[in-house]
Amino acid sequence: MQINDLSKDAATWLEVEDDAEGQRIDNFLLRIAKGVPQSHIYRILRSGEVRVNKGRVSAEYRLKLGDRVRVPPIRTAERSAQAAAPAREFALVFEDEALLVVDKPAGVAVHGGSGVSFGVIEQLRRARPQAKFLELAHRLDRETSGLLIVAKKRAALTRLHDQFRDGVIEKRYLALVKGRWRNELQHVRLPLLKYLTAAGERRVNVDAGGKAAHSIVRLVSRWQNFSLVEVELKTGRTHQIRVHLAHLGFPIAGDDKYGDFSLNRELQKAGLRRMFLHSARLRLPHPLSAAPLALESPLSGELQDFLARLDAHERRDFG
Repeated sequence: MQINDLSKDAATWLEVEDDAEGQRIDNFLLRIAKGVPQSHIYRILRSGEVRVNKGRVSAEYRLKLGDRVRVPPIRTAERSAQAAAPAREFALVFEDEALLVVDKPAGVAVHGGSGVSFGVIEQLRRARPQAKFLELAHRLDRETSGLLIVAKKRAALTRLHDQFRDGVIEKRYLALVKGRWRNELQHVRLPLLKYLTAAGERRVNVDAGGKAAHSIVRLVSRWQNFSLVEVELKTGRTHQIRVHLAHLGFPIAGDDKYGDFSLNRELQKAGLRRMFLHSARLRLPHPLSAAPLALESPLSGELQDFLARLDAHERRDFG
């Protein structure tokens, strides 16, 4: 159901199908009325204009198969952002009836918002109009490349969320950092706190009042002025890898928020025009069958070429 279907004068009655079973009513409304402010969705819930089986429900109500949902008329401005989203299929690492795993390129947001008109999920939906359900199971920063899971069934999405929350999914990233990382294996446990800058931009820093965050860093290769590390995420905080590494004095090459900005300018001249952070490996039980999945994404040609330049000029073996 799209927003234009909900803008007529009369209320709309929708029957819950299997793609929405178990979803909270507020999230259901946000999904079918894309572009409508959250404040408006919660207002019509509080006022009782939204009904389920003719009764009032709270925002936390979880839909059941066959529920009949009354949605009042909703009018918003023209949704030009979604209309502008071009259909795009991305390189796939895995796909079956429950999920697909995209090899996301750097520079592409995973979804629209915060000044970005559209992202991977909007483009996939446009490319697959027959798909009843496509939802992100997790997020990657816009400048981070690599493995991104998209659920194709509500049951798979719910299970994936549980697996991410419970730490069942093994997530490993490759990052090139400034400096010579010394330890072959290091646990980093530093709490992270989100805040907004004076310009309204989201940032994160290490702060005792923040949420617990745990990263495991393994040394892969080391050069005179750089190190390639693998980072395993045990928690999934916003900008976790970027902030942990920068706080320890090893900012990620090309990071435009927490990096070494003068170094980044030199790196651009040398051919590295993006942040060197890549979601390289995922291991998880399949959300529906529990069969083991081991997924990998190689570094892009741009990143491999930059490592080759380091090899040619200043590689040092670590012992």
